Amino acid sequence: MLICLPPSEGKTPAPVDGAPADLATLTAPGLTAQRETVLDALADASAREDATTVLKVGTSLADEVARNTRLRSAPAAPATEVYTGVLYAAAGLGDLSVEAAARAAADVLVFSGLWGVVAPTDRIPAYRLSMGVSLPGVGGLAAAWRPHLEAALAERAAGDVVVDCRSAAYVSAWKPATTGDGAADWVTIRVVRETDGVRSVVSHHAKHTRGVLTGHLLRRPGPPPTSAAELLAAARELDGTVIGTEAGTGLSYRMLAAELHEATGPRRPHTLELVIS
Repeated sequence: MLICLPPSEGKTPAPVDGAPADLATLTAPGLTAQRETVLDALADASAREDATTVLKVGTSLADEVARNTRLRSAPAAPATEVYTGVLYAAAGLGDLSVEAAARAAADVLVFSGLWGVVAPTDRIPAYRLSMGVSLPGVGGLAAAWRPHLEAALAERAAGDVVVDCRSAAYVSAWKPATTGDGAADWVTIRVVRETDGVRSVVSHHAKHTRGVLTGHLLRRPGPPPTSAAELLAAARELDGTVIGTEAGTGLSYRMLAAELHEATGPRRPHTLELVIS
């Protein structure tokens, strides 16, 4: 099992007494040279007068953009403490048993416009950079990372199930092979809400539900799934359970069903549809 997560948009800065990140210790050391290149380009771009425009963020985030100029000396913390937000709160990656934490370290990768990928235990500083940015000196980040991520991840994904919880910009940076000797069972996660028999796509609840599924896959007893069929069976263990509450009303919502839809063509994923009430 390889669970692919997006980063959270917001990042929680590490404690001020934390040591800076050591790029040589990050997961997938073959990415170090590209990480150095992107890190330097981000620092240069963030020092520009039009930095917020270049990085496609609002002017209210100017302080976070300015922080990008100091990332080499900024305090770092485990990715599970830096990445925050709906998905990460639901997954509870920072509150795992020893066994589940070991599974997360081996089976979870967070995709990043700055680092390429990091594991939950990798120590990183808080930063502001989306994969959808075209960074001066580097170009579009998804395209810039693509050959490096292919080289780093192809062997890891081969013969396994890839549980893809990423958004489109991060998917475009790396897609696992689905044919040939290095093929993976690639499964993207879609969340829909069923009301009076009608299903509709949701946003906030989708992030939360993907987080719930991630946490369940890491905590459940027994070996992790290694195929789309085994992933479906694991997801169905959540059927009928309360997985969240509505903000404001406090009303709970449940997982109703999990359904697997086959890929519609080569180099396309299967879709695991999670139906919530």
